[in-house]
Amino acid sequence: MHPRTPVVVGIGLSDYPRAPHLSALGHVMQASHRAAKDAGITLSEIDGFMSTGAQGNLYDDACTAAEYLGLRPTLIDGSMTGGSAAECVMPNAMEAIRSGRCDTILIAYGSDLASNKALNLSTGTLRNGKLAGTSMWDSLAGQSIIANYALIAKRHMHEFGTSLDHLTEVARSARLHAARNPKATLRDPLTDEQVEASRFLADPLRAIDCCMVNDGGGALILTTWERARDLPQRPVVPLAAAMSMPFWSIGEMEDLTTTGAAIAGPRALAQAGLTTDDIDMLQIYDSFTITPLVMMEGLGFCGRGEAGPFVMDGKLRPDGALPLNTDGGGLANSHPGMRGIFLMIEAVDQLRGTAGERQIANARTALACGSGGLMSAIGVVIFTNEAG
Repeated sequence: MHPRTPVVVGIGLSDYPRAPHLSALGHVMQASHRAAKDAGITLSEIDGFMSTGAQGNLYDDACTAAEYLGLRPTLIDGSMTGGSAAECVMPNAMEAIRSGRCDTILIAYGSDLASNKALNLSTGTLRNGKLAGTSMWDSLAGQSIIANYALIAKRHMHEFGTSLDHLTEVARSARLHAARNPKATLRDPLTDEQVEASRFLADPLRAIDCCMVNDGGGALILTTWERARDLPQRPVVPLAAAMSMPFWSIGEMEDLTTTGAAIAGPRALAQAGLTTDDIDMLQIYDSFTITPLVMMEGLGFCGRGEAGPFVMDGKLRPDGALPLNTDGGGLANSHPGMRGIFLMIEAVDQLRGTAGERQIANARTALACGSGGLMSAIGVVIFTNEAG
């Protein structure tokens, strides 16, 4: 292993699912301090900082957060790609470590989306705020966030025969993973009666197909392999990272069943020198049950239009061949506005063997796939716990 190989040495979560005592910035601070303690370092050692506040307000930006944390960064990044922001900054973070531009980088995120009454829970924007950019034209057609995802789901059903049972399996799997996570919000198995009673919010998406809305934050610390040898946690190596944004608003989506995962996924796998058969677990953004199905197809774990039947043998469940979202995901654990960083935190927790009751045995590799916007900006990071 080269001395400047980037590795993850610390992770931290803030209080969730509801934390009225914390602002979005407070979540960033709490998660960052916990990640530093986990890594066995002080915040004064951090010389690179990457963060995007949930609301994108002036005082939730990376510069303000860095100042509150007492950092003096030589690299700062507040790139905003929605829920995939943490994955999308990883290529730059890894390269900064390799090149010597930084020695230790903190990536952090925080949201008070559930507790902050000044926010619109459906968009994360200030109430009565105006939509900007091309999204304003989508809104004229009544396209809320859930309606946009319902449009994608409906098209997938029309083209490929995807069914409600296929969507339900994703929701059931999330609950079974959450049952093994003491901190998860929805830990009880999803019963047939609950499935039947779940109301449609935007056909074909029902309440059980939608992520929750929580408060929460997360932080992840990268440093060099050389520095990691003196730190307490088992280092986890990000082998590769790639992103793609073929569109932002759904009005610019050329094909409702094809996303940037079909570009970012193969690129990341090629960089890592791996195939989908080498991946032991998936941490894929599950804003809605349709999201991981479309992502798995793009990433190459199954053919286009085949994700529904692909998941029906239980392979996404805790004891399945390809466990998905082992903390319960946004469907059953938590979803504080933008979930990307939590995918990577869970991957690291699993690969270093510190996931407790939800630990997946003998896992060596994990793929995290963040989705920002309306399956718009896709970021993929592949991790391993094997040095070599």
